[in-house]
Amino acid sequence: MRGGISKGPFFLASNLPDDIAQRDKILLAAMGSPDARQIDGLGGAHPLTSKVAIVNKGSGDVDLEFLFAQLQPNGDKVDTKPNCGNMLAAVVPFALEMGLVKAQGETSTFRVLTLNTDMLCDITVQTPGGEIEYAGDTAIDGAPGTAAPVKIKFLDTAGSVCSGLLPTGMIKDSICGIDVTCIDNGMPMVLMRAEHMGCTGSETPEELNHNEGLKKKLEELRLAASLEMGLGDTKEKSYPKMCMVSSPAAGGTINTRCFIPHVCHEAVGVLGAVTIATACAMPRSVCDGIAKVPAGLSKNISVEHPSGEFTIEMVMDGAGNVTSASLLRTARLIMRGEVMIPARVFK
Repeated sequence: MRGGISKGPFFLASNLPDDIAQRDKILLAAMGSPDARQIDGLGGAHPLTSKVAIVNKGSGDVDLEFLFAQLQPNGDKVDTKPNCGNMLAAVVPFALEMGLVKAQGETSTFRVLTLNTDMLCDITVQTPGGEIEYAGDTAIDGAPGTAAPVKIKFLDTAGSVCSGLLPTGMIKDSICGIDVTCIDNGMPMVLMRAEHMGCTGSETPEELNHNEGLKKKLEELRLAASLEMGLGDTKEKSYPKMCMVSSPAAGGTINTRCFIPHVCHEAVGVLGAVTIATACAMPRSVCDGIAKVPAGLSKNISVEHPSGEFTIEMVMDGAGNVTSASLLRTARLIMRGEVMIPARVFK
């Protein structure tokens, strides 16, 4: 399924083994990792298309449980620590397709628990005639065409992986001689100004991916920041994400170039955008002074990225805390069937 601007196979939890090591071997084989082209599996040779979703029926007031797995084309690790808001957008459509939940009317809202970080959200999809609708007029930058809207309202995102919203205890730190804001409001991120990294912020992802000096500097900064954020050694992890920010160039709130964590994102991740938007609203963060933030307790934060922009609807309390964040994504069922796992994986 495509979820937002990501893509990957969705599995019923009941169709995978409980043993995590065996499960991970199956997922690696299904995707064709490790191999830069993922030629022997379903992977798309890019971090955004090397993702897996595992979905199960929930209990109590939780309708569905979602476990996200990030794989890398040329890596042999299955990372279930971070969230993915793009793949999250396809969880409810998948559940409706598989009969885990039933449509409630013209629209249907379900509560989803992301097991990676115990994050709750309410997801609303279009279900005219009791069937999931994929066609519609909603466009999102980074995905072609238009589709039916998927509204995601996040209920608790602060400190998704880290100990809290500001894991270092500071809004701004100096690490490796660079001013950074280390923040986790759905995704652990390290934000810094593009100019402090010798960039303008207007470079294309291709240009940044070929800038070996920049990538080396970013990785040194990432590993040092990880320790300050209480994440330990993250050399083999897909987080924290790194993001260079600059003044908006197209009428938005902030301009971004994000790395996930070693490849420049052609757009921006859902929870990355929520986290960036939160930093924009915080005085004294690295975004302060360059972000064009609307007034009021309810505001739309437009996060510019290489292929367009991503708008987050944020609601804040009088103390400046984010109380909720909502956004629109789209999703689509691409195929259904069986993926063949080599016999050697089960031996």
